[in-house]
Order: sequence, then structure tokens, then C-alpha cells
Amino acid sequence: MPRGKAKFKADKKMIIDAFAEMAKEKNIDRDLLQGIVEETFSMLVKKKYGQEANFEIVVNLDKGDIEIYLIREIVEEVEDPSLHIAIKEVKHYPDSEDYQLGDDFVEEISLDNIYENFSRRLVSLAVTNLNQRIKEIEKDNIYNEYIQKLGEIIIGEVYQVRRNDILVMHNKIEMRLPREEQIPNEQMRFKKSQSVRAIIKEVRRTGSAGLPEIILSRASDEYLARLFEIEIPEVYDGIVQIKAIARDPGERSKVAVQSFDDRIDPVGACVGMKGVRIHSIVRELCNENIDLIEYSSDLDTFISRALAPAKIKEITIMPEVRSATIIVPEDQVSLAIGKNGQNVRLASKLTSFSLTLVKEGAEDIELIEFKDELGTKIYNKLSDIGIETAREFLEADPKFIMDNCDITSEQLLELRSIMLSEFEEQESEEVIQTINAI
Repeated sequence: MPRGKAKFKADKKMIIDAFAEMAKEKNIDRDLLQGIVEETFSMLVKKKYGQEANFEIVVNLDKGDIEIYLIREIVEEVEDPSLHIAIKEVKHYPDSEDYQLGDDFVEEISLDNIYENFSRRLVSLAVTNLNQRIKEIEKDNIYNEYIQKLGEIIIGEVYQVRRNDILVMHNKIEMRLPREEQIPNEQMRFKKSQSVRAIIKEVRRTGSAGLPEIILSRASDEYLARLFEIEIPEVYDGIVQIKAIARDPGERSKVAVQSFDDRIDPVGACVGMKGVRIHSIVRELCNENIDLIEYSSDLDTFISRALAPAKIKEITIMPEVRSATIIVPEDQVSLAIGKNGQNVRLASKLTSFSLTLVKEGAEDIELIEFKDELGTKIYNKLSDIGIETAREFLEADPKFIMDNCDITSEQLLELRSIMLSEFEEQESEEVIQTINAI
């Protein structure tokens, strides 16, 4: 290193302090920031002295120190100024008598005033590059932090209420709660600076402002499941498990739960003493009604419970096509359907079965009425196995029909749909509702 080195002025320390403060504000690792600083000054040196320049940069963020040394070979005649320095030029430096041709001459590039050694254009370019790198690291840090929090509930502060979404601030990070992820009609109750609880549903690499876009949800099934974990210790500990959720946000949900401890009633554990546990969840969801259903591996039992509060007469299950036909007593029809078909729709989603509700005592239709749709071959085969009416066809074991009539599951479903449509046309109240599983 050269002798007689002068002490740096405050300009250099101010640069380091600015970098250190930036690292703190942006939550950037100091070692990583040090590498970026070195890279930025390397760019400055190469821009001025050439890509082949030989130099060293020493950055010490803790001491507030930056040192840049340009290393050139001492020659008689300079061919490449970025690599060579003339012996006659070296004589102007202190202790020049110690240098000989072929030696490496180490020259310090002063940063007392950065503009003295680098043009304003180069400095501006370096600042732009540094800011870009900082933003990239900030984006990566935010993405990596929140991608690990997918499915977690956060409590943020409403920053702005817009027409189609709500902006939420969490740890100085902007997040978005889209309208479709809100509980219907709740947007009007949110005000600026109000606390809001939601689940992190999605983290996208790039949003509109260049930073990662974090999507929140209060309408998802996962949000309801996380609330159960927070409010119900048995769910959090895994003693009670949520098997399925079907939800109309803000209106009604059905939640199937199962206990792994015979001493614990899963529904009772979720309700809590005097309903205190479930009521706290209901309040959080804008008074959404929650039907708690004990899960059963027996499909008849599970589907029957899923249709509660309606009581059903009979169930014919076709597991191969995930379908079930349910006979409903006349006085249970409205309960089974629910408001706007909500009860049977949620039951279908909860069980993952297509549910067909038929009122008890509905008149049947002769199979010959569907001969054109069935085709002569299939019609004759159905007659051979004793199926003479549409109801008998709908209630028959689907595997039995497919094996004996040589038809696919897709054909079977299509024929069922045709017959159900005919029921609805002839007697709209007889076949009550057909809901496809979601």
C-alpha cells in the first residue's frame, strides 16, 4: 500500500452511514449490502478506467470506511492506461525511488469528494444501479418472507378503501383484500386505520408497483379453518380435525369435524361452554351461521348429517359417479333445499357428492318414455335386468347398470340428467333439487 496516505474527510463516512441506514430500513443483510456497495464502486472504476482495470475495493460498514486501490504495472511506455503507468509519472509520487520497472504501483482513488474522481454522470449511473439492486433485494426479501406465511392469519390496518378492493398495511408492507375475497357487504364497515384480520391466500412475484403482491382473503374456506385453530384448542392440537368445509361467506357454512379421542365430542368442543367458542368465530365472520356436523366414514350417515336440519327418508348412493339420490318426506322439503337451495348446495360441496332430492311419493315415469334417448339396444338390456321405470333407473346401482348394459359412466350421468329433467318438467315439485359436487 502507498505510504503517506491522507485521512479521509466526512464525505466517505456519510456514504457508508447512508448505506447502513438503508440496510436497516429495508431489512437487508449487512453482508449482502456490503457486496452490493463493492459491486457498485467496481462498476464506477471499470466505467472510468476500463473493464480490464486491476483494482481492489475494501468496504467496512462497521467502521464507516471505503477504500479503492487501482493497481497498475510500471512501464517505460504506456500501452493501456488502465493496466500501465509510466515510470516518469510515478516519480511525482512520494517514495518514488522505491519503484522500478515491472513493479505494481498501487494508487488510492480518493473519495473525499467523489465527483473529483468520477463524473456526475457516472455517479448518477451508480446510484441508479444501487437503487435498482436494493429494490430487487427488497422484493426478494418480501416475497421470501410472505411465501412462507401462506395460509397464516395476519392482523393489518386498513390503509385505503377502494371500489374493488381494500389496501391493508402489515409491518409497512402493502397487501390487497380483493372484493371477491371479502365477506359480502362488509366493505362498507371498514374505515381507514381500522384493524382487519385476514388470511394470506396468495403471494405473487410482481404487483402493480413492482413489489410482490400479497393477496388476502376473508371469504375462503381456509380462513374459517384457521379461525377454528385459533379459537378451539382441540383443533389446534389435532385432537379434533376439520374434515371438510362448505361455505357461503357471510351467510352460512357447514363444517364437518372428527375427534380422535373417544372422550371428546367434536361438535361440543367446537361450540364451547355456552357457545362461547363458536360465537367468537361467528362474530368475526359478520354473523355467518355455522352448522357443525360430526364426520362419518359411512356415506349414508355423512350425507344425512350434511343435509341437517332436514330429516331424510332414504338414500341411494352411487359412489362410482359420486352421486346420491335422496328421498325426502314432504314436510322436510323446504328444510332440505334451504333458502335459494343453499342447504343442499352446501351439503353437496361438503360431501363432494352430486345430490338429487326427490319428494317422497312422487309419481314415476315409464322407461319406454325415454326409449329414443336410451336407444333400442340399451333400452332392451335395461328391460332384461328388470328396470322398467325412470325411478328404478335412478335408484339402481350404477356399476350394475354399466356392467350389464355396456355403457360408460359419462353415458350413465347423461341419461340420469335427461330423466331428472323430465321429472322436473312434468312435476316441478317432485324432483326437488339436483346439485353437482364442487
